[in-house]
Amino acid sequence: MTEPRQQSGRPLIVVMGVSGSGKSTVGALLAEALGTPFTDGDDLHPAANVAKMAAGIPLDDADRWPWLAAVGRALAGAGPEGLVVACSALKRVYRDAIRAEAPTARFVELDSSPEHLAARMVQRANHFMPPSLLASQLALLEPLGADEPGVRIPNEVAPAAVVARAVAALQSH
Repeated sequence: MTEPRQQSGRPLIVVMGVSGSGKSTVGALLAEALGTPFTDGDDLHPAANVAKMAAGIPLDDADRWPWLAAVGRALAGAGPEGLVVACSALKRVYRDAIRAEAPTARFVELDSSPEHLAARMVQRANHFMPPSLLASQLALLEPLGADEPGVRIPNEVAPAAVVARAVAALQSH
């Protein structure tokens, strides 16, 4: 386990949700609003995971553990400006795995209806995650618990409004 670097005010944030929830869009805008770098967790997947998902095959936990550790290490290794990472983090145990590497990480869960998510996924171009895997992601999703560090934000409005809500919610928690 990586020892956390405790730096006052250093945001370590995971923007989480199922595929199509807007993690990358909201994450990049949130990072900009907070003055932090942004990393898309998809870029931290090993090539075998990407190939598996592109073939329409859901990942299993054996595929996910090394990726989640990489997400946690990216957060733990962030500089004084912090880091925002887009990562599905669908289950509590996945979020726990991230926090095992980066204990001060907080989560912003993006919440949308299945219909809204499906519509978004169909509109995306050149993404390795096919819409056919949405149902498997929704089945895995364990919403952020009240005792977990983070906030749940509805995401069926303009991204700027979602970011404003996320910033306000993070500042009040």
